Amino acid sequence: MMPEKEQLGLDSEMKRYRNGETWEFEDDIDDTSVSVSDGVLLGLDGGTTSTICICMQMVYFSHSQLQSLPILSRAVAGCSNHNSVGEIAARETLEQVMADALSKCGSKRSSVRAVCLAVSGVNHPTDQQRILSWLRDIFPSNARLYVQNDAVAALASGTMGKLRGCVLIAGTGTIAYGFTEDGKEARAAGAGPVLGDWGSGYGISAQALTAVIRAHDGRGPSTKLTTSILQTLGLSSAEELIGWTYADPSWARIAALVPVVVSCAEAGDEVANKILLESAQELASSVKAVVGRLGLCGQDGKDVFPLVMVGGVLEANTRWDVGKEVMKCISKYFPGVLPIRPKVEPAVGAAWLAWNFFMKEYNKELCSRRQN
Repeated sequence: MMPEKEQLGLDSEMKRYRNGETWEFEDDIDDTSVSVSDGVLLGLDGGTTSTICICMQMVYFSHSQLQSLPILSRAVAGCSNHNSVGEIAARETLEQVMADALSKCGSKRSSVRAVCLAVSGVNHPTDQQRILSWLRDIFPSNARLYVQNDAVAALASGTMGKLRGCVLIAGTGTIAYGFTEDGKEARAAGAGPVLGDWGSGYGISAQALTAVIRAHDGRGPSTKLTTSILQTLGLSSAEELIGWTYADPSWARIAALVPVVVSCAEAGDEVANKILLESAQELASSVKAVVGRLGLCGQDGKDVFPLVMVGGVLEANTRWDVGKEVMKCISKYFPGVLPIRPKVEPAVGAAWLAWNFFMKEYNKELCSRRQN
């Protein structure tokens, strides 16, 4: 739990931003000029590398028409994972990107009907409650507010906002997350690099850097990774790699070396090939753990279930395709797995979640009023 003194300082800092320049654009917007009569939705996908906020028009229709929800604006910002940049910086990023999205489409907070923040680093109900409490100070009381892990938005981007199935994210970090139709959920990995996000971009690159140092020391085999990584970074020796690594050990900076590892593996380097193969097996084991705990595969292990695959590590390469290797591993255990490569980004999935959550509550309240 955050110390009381630090929390007070955080609240004071954020109050300054809520009442300051972040929302000054609203003064120039005339309520009568806002064309979106039914209001808007905000869907936010916040990760270690970037944060994206989508503003969509709120329309009251059936779920089958969800894909036709018009996107009004899109805003991009930096990292919003509080475990990576700290609580204050993460909140500043989240607030600014939401303000930017609203400003771009000429909307104000008073027009927001629902917000879904799907953010990496939300690992416990206390994380959700802390962010929800902060959001309530920003948006009007009639706005519906929802906070999820960013993996949930990624799943929703492949299932049109429905929470059923499993998602595997492998970007800077990695996580597997799943839901059953009755609301049970489970996750695997996603604990950050210190606790072993093997298979992530950071994990792959960190192993490659280690392999270079081991080769230099004579503790490991020689590898094309040495020449390729040093050339990419503009360094002249393996000794310089130590200084480069610790000068700024940010997760995204390290993870950016994944294409170099893939290139070396495609060129036949055994060390790089082993790193990618073991990473694919690690990613598959995360999916296997989630699917098994939730029983998504059925009692005989053959039931069909969706597996949404998201993240730069899983994108197809010319010859060494990590995503394809992951599917090969998973299919051995679950022949009914249905891989889905979303056609929309996770931020859109977050907006679809906001719509689904809102409409579920709205219809429930409507039924209650009719009964009374």
